[in-house]
Amino acid sequence: MELSDFTEEQLHRYARHIVMPEVGGAGQIRLLNSRVLVVGAGGLGAPLLMYLAAAGVGTLGVIDDDRVDLSNLQRQVIHTTPRIGNWKTESARGAIAAINPGVEVRCHTERLDHLNALSILADYDLVCDGSDNFPTRYLVNDACHLAAKPLVSAAMMRFDGQLTTFPADGPCYRCLFPEAPPAGLVPSCSEAGILGAIAGVMGTLQAAEAIKELLELGDRLVGTLLIYDALAASFHRVAYERDPGCALCGEAPGIVDLSSHDGGEHP
Repeated sequence: MELSDFTEEQLHRYARHIVMPEVGGAGQIRLLNSRVLVVGAGGLGAPLLMYLAAAGVGTLGVIDDDRVDLSNLQRQVIHTTPRIGNWKTESARGAIAAINPGVEVRCHTERLDHLNALSILADYDLVCDGSDNFPTRYLVNDACHLAAKPLVSAAMMRFDGQLTTFPADGPCYRCLFPEAPPAGLVPSCSEAGILGAIAGVMGTLQAAEAIKELLELGDRLVGTLLIYDALAASFHRVAYERDPGCALCGEAPGIVDLSSHDGGEHP
């Protein structure tokens, strides 16, 4: 596909991308041919999916086994009041179609687990983790490394957020956090709360990093944890490296499959 193959509608829709030398027609074609899996259609997944769709990422996979709840609407802007009770995947599909009907949406309305993770990831070029619990984060991390898929990961709580990118060959999430905290030590968003706009900030930043990864643009957040403090209106960066003793991507990995993930939570 070349620029001359674009339809008039595509040229007009993506004009602001095509005019940028860093993107251009070739970059837009690359986006149109890209396949991204988004884990979770919640607070992070909502703006992330909307901006990936608007950018023209050709295939978006959405995995989530939750239904839209009234309490979601404070931050999950891809869903609407009339869609309360609908599957989040189908709600997201409708919103994406309204933004960009040219995007193919693949709904995985199921729980991500150790049995299906690798087969689902196999069809995508890049994974974005927007889950809200530690079992899913570790599962996604391990599956991405074993499947050699780059991972853009974000998390948030209350007034804070964090974002980083894990390349296919490491460092990985376990290099930063070798083990999940004990159950109950870190409160969930439902317990601690979340300023809704934090989801917008972090999900949009995640979309920008995903697009950079797909287009191989700029400085990647590999080996850098970007931390956002909304109350201080500040960002700061923390450098990290591959841990030689990492159980997944270290010199003598002990994790070689997903058998240790038995019945994790939904994203």
